[in-house]
Order: sequence, then C-alpha cells, then structure tokens
Amino acid sequence: MLDAIKALFQPAEAESVDSEAQLRLACAALMIEVATIDRDFSDEEQLALAEQLRNHFSLSEDETRELCELAKQERHDATSLHQFTRAVNEHCDHSEKYRLLESMWHIAYADGELDKYEEHIIRRAADLMHLAHSDFIKAKLSAKSPQ
Repeated sequence: MLDAIKALFQPAEAESVDSEAQLRLACAALMIEVATIDRDFSDEEQLALAEQLRNHFSLSEDETRELCELAKQERHDATSLHQFTRAVNEHCDHSEKYRLLESMWHIAYADGELDKYEEHIIRRAADLMHLAHSDFIKAKLSAKSPQ
C-alpha cells in the first residue's frame, strides 16, 4: 500500500497508481484539513483522525500512521480541495461520500468544540463532492449525537 501511495508523488507513475491508494490519500487529506484548519490539531482530533482512517479503510496502526504522514504532505502542497474531492467523486458512490462526510464531522467534534472554520471546510468539501445540504446536516447531527 505504501508504495502505491508514494507513487502519487512521481508523475511518470501517477497513471499506474492503484485507485484505492489515490482514494485513501484523498480522504486522509480531507480529514486532515478538517483537523488542522483551526490551527489546533488536538490530541483528541489526532486520535479521531486515526480511528476514522482505520475504520474507513481497515488499516493497521502502522499503515494509518504512514497514510497520515503522506496525506499531511500532500495537503500541504495542495492549492485547493479540488484535487482531493475529484478523486473522491471519481471513485465513490453517494453512500461512500456520505460516510466520508460523517468521518469529517466526527473529527471536527472530537475536541468538544466545533470551530467555524471546521464547519466551513466540511461544507465546501460536501459541495465539491456534490452532496445535498440535507446530507450535510444529517451527517453533522449523526456525528454530534452520542453513540
């Protein structure tokens, strides 16, 4: 898996990269964007990020850690959310996009506070993934309510 993700950074091999690796990297970058947008990447958010990635993609702790590091770099180098949401739109159906949206909300709520920037970035991602406002609200309420 790590080799496939690393290949994303090598333009000559970009076309041969496994679409699952592209999707994992895109989803991780979107989740990291939510966790760091308020400039406070709390311990709770870091734990929630790792948990969401492990649950979303059935990853080991080492794979999760490696994916997070690669996604942080990719997010840092990105100029917008479009490259990530494009990958999601290409490889996910509505239910998978909704599940990602819920994961983003879980990360935003992990520290007990919802920052306006977190909500804004999730709204932008939902729009770019062509999810309805009702999905945005439903995912938000689902993540906010105690499990």
